[in-house]
Amino acid sequence: MWTDYELDSTISRTTEPFVLWQAEKGLVAIGKEALAVAIKLGDKHGGHVFHGKAKLLLDTIVETEEGAIGRSVEREVNEPFLMLGNTEEVQRHLSEANNEDLKKMGYENPQGFEVRARDVFGRFFKKGHVHSWQCIDERDGSIFAFPNETNRFDILVLDGSKLVYKTADVVFIADGTKVILKSPKQLVVSTGRKPISIVKPCCPAPP
Repeated sequence: MWTDYELDSTISRTTEPFVLWQAEKGLVAIGKEALAVAIKLGDKHGGHVFHGKAKLLLDTIVETEEGAIGRSVEREVNEPFLMLGNTEEVQRHLSEANNEDLKKMGYENPQGFEVRARDVFGRFFKKGHVHSWQCIDERDGSIFAFPNETNRFDILVLDGSKLVYKTADVVFIADGTKVILKSPKQLVVSTGRKPISIVKPCCPAPP
């Protein structure tokens, strides 16, 4: 079904700041007067592409016997990003955008925003991210795709109590007290009951 997603033709704006997702581990929030275009799946809304002042906060720190490992993610998102899920709540905070709303975000006309939104939409779906995470629960699940400096995406997947955050060099997976943190230098696993194990890669063998 992921191949059936398409962008709507109506451009909206946020009428107030609001939270797109919030839990103990973090939040994603969007500011007032951000632009938004709906992602449709048939006659239903399946998500949105946003462009405005957004914020990502995420706690990816794991406490171990050797101290805290990982870091807190605090990111201002000023580029267009994509979200699948949570559409009913989002719709309550949207109204149709006008030319003044577009100009505040640096667009001379609707086509300017449409081009940016379609670029994010096309790159995300072309690489099959939805297909990769198609097991999420549509009632509780959400996917966020934030463009990064490598012209790829940092992906945040939420499904009830489960969380996956994936960047170019970090994978963080949490499900209650169970946590996995993987980076180029280490792998940290916490089962919630057993001690945390830390595995560091060995030095490469000499030539």
